[in-house]
Amino acid sequence: MTELLVKLFVKNKDKIEDQGVRSSYGVLSSVVGIICNGILFAVKLIVGILINSVSVMADAFNNLSDAASSIISFIGVKLARRPADKEHPFGHGRIEYIAALVVSFLILQVGLTLFKNSFTKILNPEEVKFNPILTGVLLLSILVKIWLMAFNKTLGKRVNSTVMLATAADSMGDVLVTSATVISAVVAGLTGWQIDGYIGLIVSIVVMIAGIQIARDTLEPLLGQAIDKELYKKITGMVESYPGIVGTHDLIIHNYGPSHRMATIHVEIPNDIDFEKAHETIDQIERDIQEKMNIFMVIHMDPIEMNDVMVLEKKEIISNIIKSLDSRASIHDFRVVNTEYQINLIFDLVIPYSYTHDDEQKLLKQIMEELRKVDARLNCVITLENSYVLEE
Repeated sequence: MTELLVKLFVKNKDKIEDQGVRSSYGVLSSVVGIICNGILFAVKLIVGILINSVSVMADAFNNLSDAASSIISFIGVKLARRPADKEHPFGHGRIEYIAALVVSFLILQVGLTLFKNSFTKILNPEEVKFNPILTGVLLLSILVKIWLMAFNKTLGKRVNSTVMLATAADSMGDVLVTSATVISAVVAGLTGWQIDGYIGLIVSIVVMIAGIQIARDTLEPLLGQAIDKELYKKITGMVESYPGIVGTHDLIIHNYGPSHRMATIHVEIPNDIDFEKAHETIDQIERDIQEKMNIFMVIHMDPIEMNDVMVLEKKEIISNIIKSLDSRASIHDFRVVNTEYQINLIFDLVIPYSYTHDDEQKLLKQIMEELRKVDARLNCVITLENSYVLEE
């Protein structure tokens, strides 16, 4: 059913990097959610009126409120598609994250309400009676919500949409809540045990955890995420494959929405290369990454010494010292400046985020001590920095 709906309503469905195609997926997800929750609302409301059940009618209006998640998703996807303007030169793609954050708050609200009601039922148990008609309606609701959850999860993963994944989590919460009601009613009908409050309490915690997870996953790209190692290897591998590029460092990626990313990187080139030719290569790399990876890339060139024996020797010495002290550390932008009384080794030192200020000072002291053992004239001018790649 999912693939059929996609085929019918999403043009160019495989071009998921295209903002228009992503928007079509978002609209499809939202409309299907609104329709499904609307049908559940109507069925439960009619059944509730016919059997005079307040709980069924209340659940009907709960489904009506569930449609709010789909409406929020619809609005978020539509606003995220708006083009860049003078106030927002990087577009409006992050609105999708904000929409997902709002949905996560709705999920948390459901979990908190259920927790409160369940705790009250534990303190003041109420008899739960088995009703075949009510159970049938709830089972129908569970089946619809399971399909809706799978539908949104499939589309969300396909186009990397946090708001669709949040809507899927919202449906999962409804499945758990309704399933708890059915189980409690069946157990009460067969054994007389009133376990409604205890099951509800467990389900409420699961729902709240899901809401917190969605909120966390949504906030991370808004705050700025470390680069995934696989993506890091893919980008640096592609950049370093071009002639004249001997190394890379300081890759930074800024996320302005699931389909809009900007990156900067420093590339190392021999200092004796033809700079016009090097610039031409840099321009080509930027164009190719934009075309193949849909990432707007800005590249900074760092000329490095490739032939001076003295410089290469000093670089190897300091690299070996640092690796012996901490294999996780690395250097770049290395150069040597000779003065009348000392030889300055100037470089950037990349250290793990786990380092405290004391750890940093200890490492710097150890580097100088080891370096002076090699040559008392050697001195380090070090700029400390952290990696932008996700650490394991």
